[in-house]
Amino acid sequence: MNRATGTDRICLALPTNRLCSAAISAIAEEAAYATRHFGVEVHLLILDSSDEATRRDHAHVVAGLPATHNVVVHHLDEERQRDFLRRVIRKAGPAEPDLILDLLLPDAVSYGSCTNRAFLIAGALGCRSVHRRDSDSAYQILDGEPVFPIHHELASLGRPAAEASTEVSETDLDPAHAHRPVSMVGSSFIGELSVDIDEIRRLDEGIYHDVVSLWAPGHWSDERKRHLVEESFKGSGTERFTRDHSVLTLVDPMRVDMCNISFDHEVYERMPLPPATSTIGSDYFLIHLVHDAALPGVLHNRDIENFYTPERRTDPGFTAYQTRFVKFLLSMLYFNFVYEGMAAAGPALLDEHQRIRPDTVVGLLRASTGLDHTENLWRLERVGISYRKLGGRYEAFADRLTARRDRLLDEAERDIEHFALLIEAWAALMRAAEDHGVGSAAG
Repeated sequence: MNRATGTDRICLALPTNRLCSAAISAIAEEAAYATRHFGVEVHLLILDSSDEATRRDHAHVVAGLPATHNVVVHHLDEERQRDFLRRVIRKAGPAEPDLILDLLLPDAVSYGSCTNRAFLIAGALGCRSVHRRDSDSAYQILDGEPVFPIHHELASLGRPAAEASTEVSETDLDPAHAHRPVSMVGSSFIGELSVDIDEIRRLDEGIYHDVVSLWAPGHWSDERKRHLVEESFKGSGTERFTRDHSVLTLVDPMRVDMCNISFDHEVYERMPLPPATSTIGSDYFLIHLVHDAALPGVLHNRDIENFYTPERRTDPGFTAYQTRFVKFLLSMLYFNFVYEGMAAAGPALLDEHQRIRPDTVVGLLRASTGLDHTENLWRLERVGISYRKLGGRYEAFADRLTARRDRLLDEAERDIEHFALLIEAWAALMRAAEDHGVGSAAG
């Protein structure tokens, strides 16, 4: 809340490590739409991890954005982000400050860490919600106008579910949860798969099935794995937006994507995302947690259009992305265990004030690190066999996997340990960010 004006503040966040001038211009339009239609103060946060030349291009775009009442743009390179984090960490006083800094701003790509930085900066800015978009996506167009997801997000997010029911097309929510606030509003995407493995499907459908099914729990039946493969990474397919439809519900994690998501502050102030590096899917944890804790959400159909950047088609880009995919598969040994534990815990995930209990999640994470590595050895073996059948650069990548086997196994377990450590430090970090205030985040 902006105390001077009585206006609600929100954070519309765009993390990027690539040239995305069009995305910056488009998200600025969404910010203007939000303040024009909902009267909020929008803090448009561009977390820029690009190279120097690309950052200069982005700065030029930002400088040329039209001035909009109640829209404040923050374009922060990694140096400014690091300065902010150091001040927050110093004030929070965690046991391992250098490690915490590395988990929040690692050298490698981390989908969870960039969003965690957005959460902390949103706290410093006094925002009541975070709305995340991605730089390799675009808004759909209907009758010449962009279709902005923030329309549904601001209509419902943070309101008691009973009140939000008047803003949606239908309600599929147990009345027992109607007093709880809407904690998440999201949708999915159309276009290319969210995970860049469609070339495998084109080369060999059977191998595609074998590889994608590896993210399922090892004890699942073949039928359940087949269903998972059919549902995985496709979003909403190719069906374009024609009219609004939204559902107040416990949102199925398979129906939303992190390029098109928003969280109420009560969620991210209590729980960060996994800070794993070079691991796709590491930023989806809160979607599962909100669902399993029976916190209401809204699922709408203002899907974002997903596309791939040319860099992924280069040999270095291919190797980097396939590594992220394999690390995702290995992470699922632990996350499948934790997700099953969260589903079983249900109400125990919330305290007496209906807020997330971080200690329950930490307990599940630490228990998961005692799991035997055999299932992950099997995953690596299956990926190697499949990729060697595909030949070419897939076969070459499989050879690299064999050489890195032990390191990858250790990294997957260590990522979970680091996530638990970050959760334990998170409340103090968030308080420190909020205490530091707007100047610390924007300066």
